[in-house]
Amino acid sequence: MLNTTRMMKRLACASLLAVLAACGSAPVGPGFYRVERGDTLSKIARSNRQSVQSIVRWNNLTNPDSIEVGQVLRVTPPGNGAAASSTGGAIRSSGAGSASASAAPRPAPADNAPSSAPASTISLVWPADGTVIRRFDGANSKGIDISAAAGTPVVAAAPGTVVYAGNGLRGYGNLLIIKHNAEYLTAYAHNRVLLVKEGQSVARGEKIAEMGNTDTDRVMLHFELRYQGRSIDPSRALPAR
Repeated sequence: MLNTTRMMKRLACASLLAVLAACGSAPVGPGFYRVERGDTLSKIARSNRQSVQSIVRWNNLTNPDSIEVGQVLRVTPPGNGAAASSTGGAIRSSGAGSASASAAPRPAPADNAPSSAPASTISLVWPADGTVIRRFDGANSKGIDISAAAGTPVVAAAPGTVVYAGNGLRGYGNLLIIKHNAEYLTAYAHNRVLLVKEGQSVARGEKIAEMGNTDTDRVMLHFELRYQGRSIDPSRALPAR
């Protein structure tokens, strides 16, 4: 039973990545590569005529077998003039080319440590009132869980555009994904009802859903923050309370 639950969580995460891929992505700078569906570290290394060990070292990867779709990797030696694009993006859709674009120089994001502070920041408001019952750990929890009464308002944590509104992802129930800019997305899962549609612009603090328990065993909001396609700790961008 435990193995089945873990497998369902992995499938849910993979499904979320697939949806985020449809949100579009920005090109990365020369010397960097954004991981696409089906990529392995050895494949990326071969394509860029580098060794796997070099790419692991340049990106401080703790687990070479655990790269994610949308992850930005340095594929040339540091200090050779390559710079990351400032645009960042969400997650590249399957089949898209690894384009390059000129942009202001920026250090490569620490993809192996998604909870670390990204190169740019975003200011969020709390997406719902309630009690945080689970915090981000980057492994088993890709966001935070907030518990409150059914029907508690769920609001947009920052202004943006709704890029997904539906319940097609197993493990997330009624889900909203909001794209805030080229680098940041937020996701809101398990809602009782969705109040906005895909393509709709929303303001910070605008009510977008009501808390529920779709595809979970208790009423709660599962809230994720993603930077350049990588999950980071939302509490770092939320005000203290």
